Amino acid sequence: MKRILGIGNALVDVMTLVEGDYILEEFKLPKGSMQLVDRETSEGIKAATEIFPRTWTSGGSAANTIHGLAMLGADTGFIGSIGRDDTGNFFENDMKKAGVNTLLIRRNSVTGTAVALITHDSERTFATHLGAAVELTTDDLKPMLFEGYDILYLEGYLINDFPLIEMACKIAKENKMMVALDLASYNVVEENLESFKKIVSGYVDILFANEQESKAFTGFEPKEALAVLSVMADTVILKAGADGSWLKRTDELIKVTAFPVKCIDTTGAGDLYAAGFLYGLAKDQNLERCGIIGSLMAGKVIEIVGARMDKEKFREIKKEIEEIIAEK
Repeated sequence: MKRILGIGNALVDVMTLVEGDYILEEFKLPKGSMQLVDRETSEGIKAATEIFPRTWTSGGSAANTIHGLAMLGADTGFIGSIGRDDTGNFFENDMKKAGVNTLLIRRNSVTGTAVALITHDSERTFATHLGAAVELTTDDLKPMLFEGYDILYLEGYLINDFPLIEMACKIAKENKMMVALDLASYNVVEENLESFKKIVSGYVDILFANEQESKAFTGFEPKEALAVLSVMADTVILKAGADGSWLKRTDELIKVTAFPVKCIDTTGAGDLYAAGFLYGLAKDQNLERCGIIGSLMAGKVIEIVGARMDKEKFREIKKEIEEIIAEK
């Protein structure tokens, strides 16, 4: 089974169920986006939403994917940067508990947090204070950390530090690893379009994007966007929410239907789709089965609040995956 190494922003998610959109408006947060905020604004949002139900979990896009993979039984590692604080300890312990090989660098800054504001329409909006997460540097990417892994998984938020993401890709290729990248958020794509194009065309083998991200990248609607992206990356997965997903690899084009579920919170849907897809890939499944497993994982996580499913849920998922793989 292939081993998967993730690199991303090590954050603790503060999942908050809010009433109405007034908090988003007050802090000028476009619904459905990920906005970087300073520490003062982050603390202000937490204070303004303390009356609402909330839960704390370790998070960050790539960390969610790697955590999900580990819970499925995959051999995983995660490189990230955290603070020397209780929040950092919480992050590390939560990842280790799932079975992830944590390759974390400690900093003097506070551990980053992502406040996820979840509205009644199940949409989530992130206000992220990166803290120590953003202090990961190219010097931290020791080649020895990549040894023994087959796939490198990167979150698109790392594009804000182009030398870092490019160095990660170069080391991966030197180690003959496949590189998988999720485009992360449409506004991040818009702000870093040329950098993304360099990374995708130069290094990426597997590209994950949703409809908004693919449009921001190409300027086209899903069908045309898929054709453009597939010229740049060998395998492209275009996620379309309730409409399922499209998968393209060279001349192979597959439509995967979304699983019928009751959506509670879309947080982590893309991250867990990637976990399912990569799990199928790690077990040498064909493109369609990888997509079906990805769709299954996305469907399961949107039935709960947040991106962390419990052990009982994963036991249920693993049984369903075994059935998918066993099908002729």
